[in-house]
Amino acid sequence: MSGFSAEWLARREPYDRRARNRDVLAAVAERFASYPSVTVVDLACGTGATLRAVSAALPHRQSWRLVDNDLSLLARAQQIAGAAIAVRAIPIDLARDLEAALDGPVDLVTTSAFLDLASAEWIERLVTEIAARELPFYAALSYDGRVTLAPRDVLDAAIIAAFNRYQTTDRGFGPALGPAAAAEAVARFEQIGYVITTGASDWVLGPLDDFQPEILADLADAATEIGVARDDIAGWMDRRTSSLAAQRSSLQVGHVDFFACPSGRR
Repeated sequence: MSGFSAEWLARREPYDRRARNRDVLAAVAERFASYPSVTVVDLACGTGATLRAVSAALPHRQSWRLVDNDLSLLARAQQIAGAAIAVRAIPIDLARDLEAALDGPVDLVTTSAFLDLASAEWIERLVTEIAARELPFYAALSYDGRVTLAPRDVLDAAIIAAFNRYQTTDRGFGPALGPAAAAEAVARFEQIGYVITTGASDWVLGPLDDFQPEILADLADAATEIGVARDDIAGWMDRRTSSLAAQRSSLQVGHVDFFACPSGRR
């Protein structure tokens, strides 16, 4: 998960938490309702946002193995531990050593805002390793390619298309599936008989949400990388900034959550 600063992750966390699909999270909670305790492996944990968002839905006694390759983020995540929650931060390069992250006693594997960075080959490997261990898997906040901006602008479609192409570049796991990643993972789990609960987890930002400028900047930067004319991007950003200043701007970014569960109880 390298390349994401703690500051950026902190900025997006409240929007992620608000967006998480409640039905999918309820399916996770139901699966573990009878467990006295649960051991969770969180892949690409960042600063521990998944733990903070999900722990209340799980049994009181929990043990989390937080996995990332960024030592600075892991140091922050390690500080979450509480009286009933044991936390161990583990530095692992998931592109190379995924299997090591899943070894040992595990009840649940989680990840958030990560699958869209992975390649088809890596997702196949992930599904294979999880299925071999007969583990449930909860993946939240995978970007799915949908962006809706208001008021509409003539360049919106070109900017969004460029952003989606940028999302398929290599992010350290081979050519990323980007917006197609969650659907690919769900299809692979379904092929091996897993039961899937899925639902949208969109960011919905209104005129007063101060996270909008960062998202717009990300869209513009990606479009620049893909080769959209700089003058066009500058004009688009000027118009968008004017809408923000007039408190007329709204933004929806599509994400999807899913819970993949083995059909039989472990």
